[in-house]
Amino acid sequence: MTEIVKERVRTFIVENFLFGDASQAPADDESLIENDVIDSTGVLELVAFIEESFGLTMADGDIVPANLDTLERIAAFVSARATAAEAAE
Repeated sequence: MTEIVKERVRTFIVENFLFGDASQAPADDESLIENDVIDSTGVLELVAFIEESFGLTMADGDIVPANLDTLERIAAFVSARATAAEAAE
């Protein structure tokens, strides 16, 4: 699942923040914030995309660089949440 999450988020970032320029797509471990790919408004757009695309609700405490700063971290966060939701059912 993590590869699917990474690709969907990468596509969203390219289309919404990099003007469709896939050559500028970030590497899986590249900081989106430090490399000026997204700013604070971009983080909110990313959160909305994650919630809508993966059926998650992110609390304010979830919106931190530890969860959202790289494609790897985003994929790990989404996968962990999806696994937890499945276990709760």
